[in-house]
Amino acid sequence: MSGPAAAFTGVSKSYAIYAAPGDRLKELATLNRRRFHSDYWALREITFEIGRGETFCVVGENGSGKSTLLQICAGILEPTTGTAEVNGRVAALLELGSGFNPEFSGRENVYLNGAILGLSTKTMDQRFKEIQAFAEIGDFIEQPVKTYSSGMTVRLAFAVAIHLDPEILLVDEALSVGDVYFRQRCMRKVHELRRRGVTIVFVSHSTGDVKAIGDRAMWLDRGVMRAIGKPELVVSQYLAAMGEKDARYLAHDSVAAGEHHAPAEIVDEIPNIDHRFGDKRAEIVGISVCDESGRKLSSLSPNTTIVVRITARAKANLERPNVGFMFRNHLGVDFAGTNTTREGHALGPMPAGEVWTVDFYIDLPCLYASIFSFSPAIADGTLEHYAICDWIDNAVVLPMDPLGAPIYGQMHLACRVQVNSRIGAGAPVL
Repeated sequence: MSGPAAAFTGVSKSYAIYAAPGDRLKELATLNRRRFHSDYWALREITFEIGRGETFCVVGENGSGKSTLLQICAGILEPTTGTAEVNGRVAALLELGSGFNPEFSGRENVYLNGAILGLSTKTMDQRFKEIQAFAEIGDFIEQPVKTYSSGMTVRLAFAVAIHLDPEILLVDEALSVGDVYFRQRCMRKVHELRRRGVTIVFVSHSTGDVKAIGDRAMWLDRGVMRAIGKPELVVSQYLAAMGEKDARYLAHDSVAAGEHHAPAEIVDEIPNIDHRFGDKRAEIVGISVCDESGRKLSSLSPNTTIVVRITARAKANLERPNVGFMFRNHLGVDFAGTNTTREGHALGPMPAGEVWTVDFYIDLPCLYASIFSFSPAIADGTLEHYAICDWIDNAVVLPMDPLGAPIYGQMHLACRVQVNSRIGAGAPVL
Protein backbone atom coordinates (compact mmCIF):
# COMPACT_ATOMS: atom_id res chain seq x y z
CA MET A 1 0.00 0.00 0.00
CA SER A 2 1.53 3.28 -1.13
CA GLY A 3 1.13 6.79 0.24
CA PRO A 4 1.17 8.05 3.83
CA ALA A 5 -0.60 6.22 6.63
CA ALA A 6 -2.49 9.40 7.49
CA ALA A 7 -2.78 12.84 5.94
CA PHE A 8 -4.54 15.87 7.44
CA THR A 9 -5.11 18.90 5.24
CA GLY A 10 -6.48 22.07 6.81
CA VAL A 11 -8.45 20.09 9.40
CA SER A 12 -10.57 22.08 11.84
CA LYS A 13 -13.13 20.77 14.29
CA SER A 14 -15.74 22.80 16.15
CA TYR A 15 -18.33 21.89 18.76
CA ALA A 16 -21.58 23.73 19.37
CA ILE A 17 -21.77 25.14 22.91
CA TYR A 18 -25.22 25.99 24.26
CA ALA A 19 -25.68 28.30 27.24
CA ALA A 20 -28.85 26.45 28.29
CA PRO A 21 -30.36 23.05 27.35
CA GLY A 22 -33.43 24.75 25.88
CA ASP A 23 -31.32 26.65 23.35
CA ARG A 24 -30.74 23.46 21.38
CA LEU A 25 -34.51 22.98 20.99
CA LYS A 26 -34.96 26.63 19.99
CA GLU A 27 -32.38 26.19 17.26
CA LEU A 28 -34.07 23.02 15.99
CA ALA A 29 -37.46 24.76 16.02
CA THR A 30 -36.11 27.41 13.64
CA LEU A 31 -34.65 24.67 11.39
CA ASN A 32 -31.21 26.07 12.24
CA ARG A 33 -32.01 29.41 10.62
CA ARG A 34 -31.20 31.13 13.93
CA ARG A 35 -28.15 30.39 16.00
CA PHE A 36 -28.50 29.84 19.71
CA HIS A 37 -24.97 28.47 20.23
CA SER A 38 -21.35 29.53 20.13
CA ASP A 39 -18.61 27.55 18.39
CA TYR A 40 -15.74 26.01 20.31
CA TRP A 41 -12.87 25.18 17.95
CA ALA A 42 -10.98 22.14 19.26
CA LEU A 43 -8.70 22.10 16.19
CA ARG A 44 -7.78 24.87 13.76
CA GLU A 45 -6.18 24.38 10.33
CA ILE A 46 -4.11 21.29 11.17
CA THR A 47 -1.99 19.99 8.27
CA PHE A 48 0.52 17.13 8.51
CA GLU A 49 1.30 13.63 7.22
CA ILE A 50 2.29 10.43 9.02
CA GLY A 51 4.51 8.03 7.09
CA ARG A 52 4.01 4.28 7.11
CA GLY A 53 5.85 2.62 9.97
CA GLU A 54 6.41 5.97 11.69
CA THR A 55 5.83 6.56 15.40
CA PHE A 56 4.19 9.96 15.60
CA CYS A 57 3.73 11.53 19.04
CA VAL A 58 1.44 14.36 20.10
CA VAL A 59 2.04 16.51 23.19
CA GLY A 60 0.09 19.37 24.70
CA GLU A 61 -1.88 20.49 27.72
CA ASN A 62 -5.29 19.10 28.61
CA GLY A 63 -7.85 20.66 26.27
CA SER A 64 -5.34 21.28 23.49
CA GLY A 65 -7.17 19.03 20.99
CA LYS A 66 -5.07 15.87 21.22
CA SER A 67 -7.98 13.48 21.83
CA THR A 68 -10.08 15.14 19.15
CA LEU A 69 -7.27 14.61 16.65
CA LEU A 70 -7.06 10.91 17.54
CA GLN A 71 -10.82 10.49 17.27
CA ILE A 72 -10.71 11.94 13.76
CA CYS A 73 -7.89 9.48 12.94
CA ALA A 74 -10.06 6.65 14.26
CA GLY A 75 -13.04 7.74 12.18
CA ILE A 76 -15.14 8.49 15.27
CA LEU A 77 -15.39 12.19 14.39
CA GLU A 78 -15.56 14.02 11.06
CA PRO A 79 -13.69 17.30 10.54
CA THR A 80 -15.79 20.45 10.39
CA THR A 81 -13.55 21.70 7.59
CA GLY A 82 -10.59 20.18 5.79
CA THR A 83 -9.87 16.56 4.92
CA ALA A 84 -8.45 13.67 6.94
CA GLU A 85 -7.33 10.49 5.18
CA VAL A 86 -6.29 7.37 7.10
CA ASN A 87 -5.13 4.36 5.09
CA GLY A 88 -4.96 1.01 6.89
CA ARG A 89 -6.63 -1.10 9.58
CA VAL A 90 -6.87 1.04 12.70
CA ALA A 91 -6.82 -0.21 16.29
CA ALA A 92 -7.54 2.54 18.79
CA LEU A 93 -6.94 2.74 22.53
CA LEU A 94 -8.67 6.02 23.31
CA GLU A 95 -10.91 6.91 26.24
CA LEU A 96 -10.96 4.31 28.96
CA GLY A 97 -13.21 1.43 27.85
CA SER A 98 -14.23 3.03 24.56
CA GLY A 99 -15.38 0.34 22.15
CA PHE A 100 -16.49 -1.97 24.98
CA ASN A 101 -20.10 -2.79 25.76
CA PRO A 102 -20.25 -2.62 29.58
CA GLU A 103 -23.00 -5.26 29.71
CA PHE A 104 -20.95 -7.80 27.72
CA SER A 105 -18.28 -9.97 29.28
CA GLY A 106 -14.62 -9.42 28.50
CA ARG A 107 -14.64 -12.47 26.21
CA GLU A 108 -17.68 -11.19 24.31
CA ASN A 109 -16.10 -7.76 23.87
CA VAL A 110 -12.91 -9.33 22.51
CA TYR A 111 -14.86 -11.16 19.81
CA LEU A 112 -16.99 -8.08 19.12
CA ASN A 113 -13.92 -5.92 18.50
CA GLY A 114 -12.49 -8.57 16.19
CA ALA A 115 -15.73 -8.72 14.21
CA ILE A 116 -15.78 -4.93 13.83
CA LEU A 117 -12.33 -5.11 12.24
CA GLY A 118 -13.44 -7.89 9.91
CA LEU A 119 -11.71 -10.82 11.62
CA SER A 120 -13.45 -14.19 11.54
CA THR A 121 -14.52 -16.15 14.61
CA LYS A 122 -11.93 -18.80 13.74
CA THR A 123 -9.18 -16.17 13.72
CA MET A 124 -10.37 -14.79 17.05
CA ASP A 125 -10.42 -18.32 18.52
CA GLN A 126 -6.72 -18.59 17.64
CA ARG A 127 -5.83 -15.24 19.22
CA PHE A 128 -8.05 -15.25 22.28
CA LYS A 129 -5.56 -17.10 24.52
CA GLU A 130 -2.82 -14.60 23.69
CA ILE A 131 -5.15 -11.69 24.45
CA GLN A 132 -6.26 -13.28 27.73
CA ALA A 133 -2.66 -14.01 28.76
CA PHE A 134 -1.48 -10.44 28.04
CA ALA A 135 -4.42 -8.81 29.86
CA GLU A 136 -3.82 -10.88 33.04
CA ILE A 137 -7.30 -10.28 34.47
CA GLY A 138 -7.96 -13.94 35.33
CA ASP A 139 -11.56 -15.13 35.64
CA PHE A 140 -12.85 -11.59 35.17
CA ILE A 141 -12.60 -12.25 31.43
CA GLU A 142 -15.99 -13.99 31.83
CA GLN A 143 -17.56 -11.13 33.83
CA PRO A 144 -19.32 -8.00 32.49
CA VAL A 145 -16.91 -5.16 31.75
CA LYS A 146 -18.97 -2.86 33.98
CA THR A 147 -17.58 -4.80 36.97
CA TYR A 148 -13.95 -4.06 35.98
CA SER A 149 -11.67 -1.58 37.67
CA SER A 150 -10.12 1.11 35.48
CA GLY A 151 -6.83 -0.79 35.46
CA MET A 152 -8.49 -4.05 34.36
CA THR A 153 -10.36 -2.24 31.58
CA VAL A 154 -7.23 -0.69 30.12
CA ARG A 155 -5.38 -4.01 30.37
CA LEU A 156 -8.00 -5.75 28.27
CA ALA A 157 -8.34 -2.81 25.86
CA PHE A 158 -4.61 -2.70 25.17
CA ALA A 159 -4.38 -6.49 24.84
CA VAL A 160 -7.17 -6.46 22.24
CA ALA A 161 -5.72 -3.52 20.29
CA ILE A 162 -2.25 -5.01 19.84
CA HIS A 163 -3.39 -8.54 18.93
CA LEU A 164 -5.74 -7.62 16.08
CA ASP A 165 -3.00 -7.05 13.49
CA PRO A 166 -3.35 -3.26 13.33
CA GLU A 167 -1.62 -1.37 10.56
CA ILE A 168 -2.16 1.84 12.51
CA LEU A 169 -2.28 1.88 16.32
CA LEU A 170 -3.74 4.93 18.09
CA VAL A 171 -2.84 5.27 21.78
CA ASP A 172 -4.26 8.03 23.97
CA GLU A 173 -3.53 8.71 27.66
CA ALA A 174 -5.23 5.44 28.64
CA LEU A 175 -1.88 3.85 29.57
CA SER A 176 -1.48 6.34 32.42
CA VAL A 177 -4.24 4.45 34.27
CA GLY A 178 -2.25 1.22 34.41
CA ASP A 179 0.23 0.28 37.11
CA VAL A 180 3.99 0.56 36.58
CA TYR A 181 4.40 -3.16 35.80
CA PHE A 182 1.74 -3.12 33.08
CA ARG A 183 2.97 0.17 31.60
CA GLN A 184 6.42 -1.30 31.18
CA ARG A 185 4.97 -4.34 29.40
CA CYS A 186 2.93 -2.05 27.16
CA MET A 187 5.96 0.04 26.26
CA ARG A 188 7.92 -3.09 25.36
CA LYS A 189 5.03 -4.13 23.12
CA VAL A 190 4.97 -0.70 21.49
CA HIS A 191 8.68 -1.07 20.68
CA GLU A 192 7.96 -4.52 19.22
CA LEU A 193 5.19 -3.11 17.00
CA ARG A 194 7.56 -0.37 15.85
CA ARG A 195 10.08 -2.99 14.74
CA ARG A 196 7.31 -4.77 12.81
CA GLY A 197 6.54 -1.58 10.89
CA VAL A 198 3.22 -0.72 12.51
CA THR A 199 2.34 2.98 12.32
CA ILE A 200 1.78 4.37 15.83
CA VAL A 201 0.13 7.63 16.82
CA PHE A 202 0.93 8.17 20.49
CA VAL A 203 -0.53 10.87 22.75
CA SER A 204 1.14 11.26 26.13
CA HIS A 205 2.02 13.74 28.86
CA SER A 206 5.17 11.71 29.50
CA THR A 207 7.81 13.61 27.55
CA GLY A 208 10.31 10.85 28.36
CA ASP A 209 8.17 8.31 26.51
CA VAL A 210 7.76 10.69 23.59
CA LYS A 211 11.51 11.11 23.21
CA ALA A 212 12.14 7.39 23.71
CA ILE A 213 9.79 6.05 21.04
CA GLY A 214 8.91 8.95 18.74
CA ASP A 215 10.25 9.45 15.23
CA ARG A 216 8.49 12.79 15.08
CA ALA A 217 6.36 14.81 17.47
CA MET A 218 3.76 17.56 17.24
CA TRP A 219 2.86 20.12 19.89
CA LEU A 220 -0.78 21.20 20.02
CA ASP A 221 -1.77 24.33 21.93
CA ARG A 222 -5.48 25.25 22.15
CA GLY A 223 -6.17 23.46 18.89
CA VAL A 224 -3.30 25.07 16.99
CA MET A 225 -0.16 23.25 15.86
CA ARG A 226 2.74 25.10 17.47
CA ALA A 227 5.61 22.85 16.40
CA ILE A 228 6.32 19.62 14.51
CA GLY A 229 9.61 17.81 14.00
CA LYS A 230 12.20 15.87 15.99
CA PRO A 231 10.83 14.84 19.41
CA GLU A 232 13.75 16.34 21.36
CA LEU A 233 13.24 19.77 19.82
CA VAL A 234 9.43 19.75 20.06
CA VAL A 235 9.47 18.53 23.68
CA SER A 236 12.01 21.20 24.63
CA GLN A 237 9.84 23.93 23.12
CA TYR A 238 6.74 22.56 24.85
CA LEU A 239 8.37 22.27 28.29
CA ALA A 240 9.93 25.72 27.98
CA ALA A 241 6.49 27.20 27.26
CA MET A 242 4.98 25.35 30.23
CA GLY A 243 7.80 26.65 32.45
CA GLU A 244 7.12 30.24 31.38
CA LYS A 245 3.40 29.78 32.00
CA ASP A 246 4.00 28.39 35.47
CA ALA A 247 6.41 31.22 36.29
CA ARG A 248 3.67 33.72 35.48
CA TYR A 249 1.24 31.91 37.81
CA LEU A 250 3.83 31.84 40.60
CA ALA A 251 4.51 35.55 40.20
CA HIS A 252 0.79 36.26 40.34
CA ASP A 253 0.38 34.12 43.46
CA SER A 254 3.29 35.89 45.18
CA VAL A 255 1.79 39.32 44.50
CA ALA A 256 -1.66 38.18 45.66
CA ALA A 257 -0.21 36.71 48.85
CA GLY A 258 1.48 40.00 49.77
CA GLU A 259 4.30 39.78 52.29
CA HIS A 260 6.39 36.61 52.14
CA HIS A 261 6.19 34.44 55.22
CA ALA A 262 8.74 31.85 56.24
CA PRO A 263 7.62 28.26 55.52
CA ALA A 264 6.04 26.35 58.40
CA GLU A 265 8.26 23.89 60.21
CA ILE A 266 5.65 21.13 59.90
CA VAL A 267 4.44 19.99 56.48
CA ASP A 268 0.91 18.58 56.64
CA GLU A 269 0.17 18.04 52.94
CA ILE A 270 0.61 14.87 50.88
CA PRO A 271 -0.16 15.87 47.28
CA ASN A 272 -0.59 12.33 45.93
CA ILE A 273 -0.85 8.74 47.18
CA ASP A 274 -0.51 5.96 44.61
CA HIS A 275 0.10 3.25 47.20
CA ARG A 276 0.77 3.26 50.95
CA PHE A 277 2.04 0.51 53.23
CA GLY A 278 3.82 -0.09 56.55
CA ASP A 279 3.22 -1.37 60.07
CA LYS A 280 1.66 2.00 61.10
CA ARG A 281 3.92 2.52 64.14
CA ALA A 282 4.69 5.89 62.56
CA GLU A 283 3.23 7.89 59.69
CA ILE A 284 4.29 10.43 57.10
CA VAL A 285 2.37 13.61 57.86
CA GLY A 286 3.47 15.60 54.83
CA ILE A 287 6.09 16.22 52.17
CA SER A 288 7.06 19.24 50.10
CA VAL A 289 9.78 20.00 47.56
CA CYS A 290 10.97 23.60 47.67
CA ASP A 291 13.95 25.82 46.99
CA GLU A 292 16.40 26.93 49.67
CA SER A 293 14.20 29.92 50.60
CA GLY A 294 11.24 27.63 51.28
CA ARG A 295 9.27 28.45 48.12
CA LYS A 296 7.36 25.37 46.97
CA LEU A 297 8.49 24.24 43.51
CA SER A 298 6.23 23.34 40.61
CA SER A 299 9.11 21.98 38.53
CA LEU A 300 12.73 20.91 38.93
CA SER A 301 15.69 22.61 37.29
CA PRO A 302 19.04 20.91 36.55
CA ASN A 303 22.10 21.97 38.51
CA THR A 304 20.12 23.57 41.34
CA THR A 305 19.67 22.85 45.05
CA ILE A 306 16.28 21.69 46.27
CA VAL A 307 14.97 20.89 49.73
CA VAL A 308 12.87 17.77 50.25
CA ARG A 309 11.02 18.41 53.53
CA ILE A 310 9.37 15.41 55.21
CA THR A 311 7.31 15.53 58.41
CA ALA A 312 6.66 12.28 60.31
CA ARG A 313 4.72 11.42 63.48
CA ALA A 314 5.45 8.48 65.80
CA LYS A 315 2.44 6.46 66.92
CA ALA A 316 4.58 4.09 68.98
CA ASN A 317 8.07 4.37 70.47
CA LEU A 318 10.72 4.02 67.73
CA GLU A 319 14.21 2.98 68.86
CA ARG A 320 16.01 3.82 65.62
CA PRO A 321 13.83 6.00 63.40
CA ASN A 322 15.04 6.50 59.85
CA VAL A 323 13.40 9.02 57.49
CA GLY A 324 14.10 9.06 53.77
CA PHE A 325 12.72 9.11 50.26
CA MET A 326 13.03 7.42 46.86
CA PHE A 327 13.46 9.47 43.68
CA ARG A 328 11.86 7.80 40.63
CA ASN A 329 11.67 8.52 36.91
CA HIS A 330 8.53 8.53 34.75
CA LEU A 331 8.64 4.75 34.27
CA GLY A 332 8.57 4.14 38.01
CA VAL A 333 12.22 3.07 38.07
CA ASP A 334 14.06 3.90 41.31
CA PHE A 335 16.51 6.56 40.12
CA ALA A 336 18.07 7.44 43.46
CA GLY A 337 17.24 7.48 47.14
CA THR A 338 18.60 8.35 50.54
CA ASN A 339 17.70 8.52 54.23
CA THR A 340 18.96 10.04 57.46
CA THR A 341 20.97 6.96 58.47
CA ARG A 342 22.57 6.65 55.03
CA GLU A 343 23.66 10.29 55.25
CA GLY A 344 25.30 9.73 58.64
CA HIS A 345 22.64 11.63 60.57
CA ALA A 346 21.34 8.93 62.91
CA LEU A 347 18.21 10.02 64.75
CA GLY A 348 17.72 9.31 68.42
CA PRO A 349 14.75 7.42 69.87
CA MET A 350 11.40 8.90 68.82
CA PRO A 351 8.71 8.70 71.54
CA ALA A 352 5.11 8.05 70.59
CA GLY A 353 3.26 11.26 69.73
CA GLU A 354 6.33 13.27 68.68
CA VAL A 355 6.43 15.00 65.29
CA TRP A 356 9.74 15.55 63.51
CA THR A 357 10.56 17.37 60.28
CA VAL A 358 13.63 16.40 58.26
CA ASP A 359 15.07 18.53 55.44
CA PHE A 360 17.17 16.92 52.71
CA TYR A 361 19.24 19.43 50.73
CA ILE A 362 19.77 17.88 47.30
CA ASP A 363 22.10 19.17 44.59
CA LEU A 364 20.25 18.07 41.46
CA PRO A 365 22.43 16.82 38.60
CA CYS A 366 21.74 17.62 34.97
CA LEU A 367 18.92 15.12 34.23
CA TYR A 368 16.92 14.63 31.07
CA ALA A 369 13.61 16.53 30.82
CA SER A 370 10.92 14.18 32.10
CA ILE A 371 8.62 13.56 35.06
CA PHE A 372 10.10 12.54 38.43
CA SER A 373 8.50 11.59 41.73
CA PHE A 374 9.41 11.55 45.42
CA SER A 375 8.26 8.66 47.65
CA PRO A 376 8.77 9.45 51.37
CA ALA A 377 9.12 6.81 54.09
CA ILE A 378 9.87 6.30 57.76
CA ALA A 379 11.33 3.05 59.10
CA ASP A 380 12.63 1.71 62.40
CA GLY A 381 15.95 -0.13 62.55
CA THR A 382 19.36 -0.22 60.91
CA LEU A 383 20.18 -0.03 57.21
CA GLU A 384 20.48 -3.82 57.12
CA HIS A 385 17.57 -4.75 59.41
CA TYR A 386 14.55 -2.49 59.53
CA ALA A 387 10.77 -2.41 59.43
CA ILE A 388 8.86 0.04 57.23
CA CYS A 389 6.44 2.04 59.35
CA ASP A 390 4.99 4.12 56.51
CA TRP A 391 5.83 4.39 52.81
CA ILE A 392 3.94 6.51 50.25
CA ASP A 393 4.52 5.89 46.56
CA ASN A 394 4.90 8.99 44.37
CA ALA A 395 3.69 11.54 46.93
CA VAL A 396 5.10 14.44 44.90
CA VAL A 397 5.37 14.40 41.11
CA LEU A 398 7.27 17.19 39.32
CA PRO A 399 8.55 17.78 35.78
CA MET A 400 12.23 18.40 35.11
CA ASP A 401 12.81 21.57 33.11
CA PRO A 402 14.79 21.13 29.88
CA LEU A 403 18.34 22.43 29.62
CA GLY A 404 19.50 24.36 26.58
CA ALA A 405 21.95 21.68 25.47
CA PRO A 406 20.65 18.15 24.78
CA ILE A 407 20.96 15.36 27.37
CA TYR A 408 22.33 12.14 25.92
CA GLY A 409 20.97 9.24 27.96
CA GLN A 410 19.64 9.66 31.50
CA MET A 411 21.88 12.47 32.77
CA HIS A 412 24.84 14.66 31.91
CA LEU A 413 27.98 14.01 33.92
CA ALA A 414 30.02 16.96 35.11
CA CYS A 415 32.87 17.05 32.64
CA ARG A 416 36.06 19.01 31.89
CA VAL A 417 37.42 18.82 28.34
CA GLN A 418 41.07 19.12 27.32
CA VAL A 419 42.45 18.61 23.84
CA ASN A 420 45.88 17.13 23.11
CA SER A 421 46.88 17.24 26.79
CA ARG A 422 48.88 14.83 28.88
CA ILE A 423 46.84 13.31 31.70
CA GLY A 424 48.03 14.60 35.06
CA ALA A 425 49.77 17.61 33.57
CA GLY A 426 47.10 19.99 34.74
CA ALA A 427 45.09 22.46 32.73
CA PRO A 428 46.82 23.89 29.66
CA VAL A 429 48.03 27.50 29.78
CA LEU A 430 46.05 29.67 27.36
